[in-house]
Amino acid sequence: MPYLSAVIPVYNEEESLSELHRQVMSVCHANGYEYEIIFIDDGSTDNSWREVLAMQSTDASVKGIRFRKNFGKAAALNAGFKQAEGDVVFTLDADLQDDPAEIPRFLEKLEQENLDVISGWKKRRLDPWHKVGPSRIFNWMVSRLTRVKLHDHNCGFKCYRKAVLSEVQLYGELHRFVPVLASARGFRVGEIVINHRKRLYGQSKYGIRRIVKGFLDLLTVYLLTGFGHRPQHFLGTLGLACFGASGCITLGLVGAWFLDRLGDQPPSFHLHERAIFYLALFGIVIGIQLITTGYLAELVTKHTAKDDEIYAVRETVGLNANSSGH
Repeated sequence: MPYLSAVIPVYNEEESLSELHRQVMSVCHANGYEYEIIFIDDGSTDNSWREVLAMQSTDASVKGIRFRKNFGKAAALNAGFKQAEGDVVFTLDADLQDDPAEIPRFLEKLEQENLDVISGWKKRRLDPWHKVGPSRIFNWMVSRLTRVKLHDHNCGFKCYRKAVLSEVQLYGELHRFVPVLASARGFRVGEIVINHRKRLYGQSKYGIRRIVKGFLDLLTVYLLTGFGHRPQHFLGTLGLACFGASGCITLGLVGAWFLDRLGDQPPSFHLHERAIFYLALFGIVIGIQLITTGYLAELVTKHTAKDDEIYAVRETVGLNANSSGH
């Protein structure tokens, strides 16, 4: 039996935590799994941290990390991943909409199909329409751009082999793209239909800002997975296209200017009167700048490595002393 780690970001979910803990513990005991549950309090303003402390006082498998303020779900997951000791790591939302009873099915599929990442698919989703509609459009766009075809990239219920998380660095809002980032590293990704439950407590953190940030992060992931170690291939291609098109327009205009002056008639073609001439010159300048920026980005990529902490921890509980702070 693998040793399981459940990594659960928490933001103002005090009412659901004890029940979630009970359900995860029940599934693990019923199936003989060794386990740990890591709650990451992402700057909650309610009594979520008090609930974590209460659970840890009666169950040594519970561990907790408390942030100084709200750093976002990606930072919370990153902190949990660094502390997870399990062979297999699960992520669940703290609102009880993810059903821990699905854990054995994840593990069965993980072994049977020799996968490294399994993403949950809320095929029958019990959320309001204004949340489901944009999510489906977003998932379609992610699958098209990244070529990682999943029905539900947004689902927080996922399963990873430990090796995956040692190679994937999260920041910003990239938590929903871990399967995409893992696939770009050569890991095998699959999905499984899961039971989705209705929210019983608290309020959804979903809003228009999340939609905007999601699409911006999609562009970031597309660039990272396709051009993260070769930025010149992206910027240089744009620069050459801009430089080439603008150069051709400029040459055409200059040629027309010369031809207009070869005849006996007074010249009627004046470059300074043509707005497209200035746009073409501007395009040439932009093209040169893009190519130059591409070279600079190549140098930065080659000589720097990103290992900055993206969160600050106020306190921890249940963790080893040598790994309790950042």
